[in-house]
Amino acid sequence: MFSYSQLLVWQKAMDVTAVVYRLVRQLPKEELYALSDQMRRCAVSIPSNIAEGHTRHSVSEYTHFISIAQGSRAELETQLLLCVRVGYLSSADIEQAMSMLEEIGKMLSAITTKLRTKKLTP
Repeated sequence: MFSYSQLLVWQKAMDVTAVVYRLVRQLPKEELYALSDQMRRCAVSIPSNIAEGHTRHSVSEYTHFISIAQGSRAELETQLLLCVRVGYLSSADIEQAMSMLEEIGKMLSAITTKLRTKKLTP
């Protein structure tokens, strides 16, 4: 079995995490232990859960961790949109991250579909 670091979705998740770390530096200091921290945690959660799921020994466990990664991705999208809504960032600021997260979401959905098919096959 190949390493999780060879998965394109993991690599892209690492890339978006770096983008998010740069974006949160633009948030007000008052958000350091609130929104900024939560955004970093969500961003880190995506590649971390992809990696953890990939190293598990059952399809159901892998599917579970991909589901967690997908949830963290949606949570991060929401937080980025909130940053725009409250005026911390512009739509242009978050455009790259949102595009990356959309692509990652599609990739995670494809993995989930493939894993569910695998689960049904004897």
